[in-house]
Amino acid sequence: MTLPVAVIGAGPYGLSTAAHLKARAVPTRVFGSPMVSWREHMPAGMLLKSTPVASSIDAPQPGHTLFDFCQDVGEKRYESDWDTIPVETFARYGLWFQWRLVPALEQVRVVSVDRRGSGGGFELKLDSGEQFAAKAVVVASGLSGLAQLPPELAAAVPAGPSVNGPVSHSSQHRDLAAFAGRDVVVVGAGQSALETAVLLADAGAASVRVVARRRGAVRFGAAPDGQSPFKPDTPFGRAWSLYAFSYHADGFRRLPAPTRRFLVQRVLGPLGAWWLRERFVGRVQVTDGKRIVRARVEQGRPVLTLAGEGESGAESELRADHVIAATGYRMDVAALDFLGAGLRTRLAVSAGGPRLGAGYRSSVPGLFFTGLPAAASYGPVMRFVCGTDYASPRLARAVAAL
Repeated sequence: MTLPVAVIGAGPYGLSTAAHLKARAVPTRVFGSPMVSWREHMPAGMLLKSTPVASSIDAPQPGHTLFDFCQDVGEKRYESDWDTIPVETFARYGLWFQWRLVPALEQVRVVSVDRRGSGGGFELKLDSGEQFAAKAVVVASGLSGLAQLPPELAAAVPAGPSVNGPVSHSSQHRDLAAFAGRDVVVVGAGQSALETAVLLADAGAASVRVVARRRGAVRFGAAPDGQSPFKPDTPFGRAWSLYAFSYHADGFRRLPAPTRRFLVQRVLGPLGAWWLRERFVGRVQVTDGKRIVRARVEQGRPVLTLAGEGESGAESELRADHVIAATGYRMDVAALDFLGAGLRTRLAVSAGGPRLGAGYRSSVPGLFFTGLPAAASYGPVMRFVCGTDYASPRLARAVAAL
C-alpha cells in the first residue's frame, strides 16, 4: 500500500506545497483551517505591506495568481506597486486557491505526529479520532503558537495575554472598535505595530502611543518612485541584499548560524510601509529609545516602567487602558507540540528553528518544514507569501523523490 504525504497547515505555504505535490501525482492529505491566520488573527481594515507581485501563492500551473483571482471573481484588480491589498481580499484569494487546487483539504487538527515502528514513516492522530500512517510529513503550520510576548509584559499577566485583559498580542485582534475612547499603548516598531496603531486611531481610540526600544526605530519605506533604478528589482523593492535573499535562498542556509541569525533579524526587519506614513504622522504618539523594565497591573490598567538607552537611563512610568504587544513571532520547536517528544528530541535546531538541508529536509528523515519554521535556514523571504515561489517546487521535488 502506498502511504500518503501529510501536509500540516492550510495557509499559503501549506496550500502551495499541496498543489505542487498533487501536480506530481504524490498521494497527499492536507489538514487545517484554510487561511485561518489571515481570516481570524489580523485586524479588519489591514492592508498588506507586500506589493501585488509579491502577494501571489505559487502554483504548479498558470492561472492562480492574485490577479487571476480578481479577474475570475470580478474584484478590483491589483497590479501596480502603488496598489495596496486589503487583508480581506487576500484571505478570499487564498480560499479561492484552495477551492481550485486543494479541494480535498481536511479541516481537522493534527493532534500528534510520531515515528512508526520498524515499518518507517510516521503515525498521525487527528482530533476526529482517526489514526493513519504517512511516509512523509510537511510542517506548514505558519504562525500558530509562535506569538512573541516580551518577558516583562508576560510577567504582568501570568494567565497570558487576552483581548479583554490589560495586555494582549496583536494576533488576538480582529476588531479594534472595542478600543474607542480608550488610551492604548502599542509595543513594537514593525509594520504590524505601526498599522495596528493607525487602525486604533481610525477606530476612535482616545490616544495611541507606540513604544519602541531603539531610538529612531519608527521608520517608513520609500515609495516605488523613490527607489534606486540602479539596483535589482525584487518582490520587496530594489536592493542587492533583497535580490540575494529572494532568489538564492539555498546560499543563505550555507552561511554560519550566527550570520543567519543576524540577517534574519536585520534584513526585511521592522519598517513601516511607505503608504502608512501619512496616516501615522500627527495621529500616533511615539516613545522611542525606551525599553520596558517592568510592567504591572493596577486596578485593571497596565503600568509600564520605561528606561532610556544605557544603564544610566532614567526610569519613567507610562499608564494606559490597554497594551498591545505587536512584537511579532518567534520560531520555537517546543511550540510545535503536535510533534512527539521523540521527534523534537531528534530534530537538529539552529538559529532558532529546525536546521534544514536541501529540499527543506530536516534532520529527521521524511520530516520537512516550510514557511516561517524554515526562515532560520532559508532566510527572511520564508516569512512572506512570495517565498512560496522558491520553497514549494523544491520541497515537492524532494518529497516526490522519497
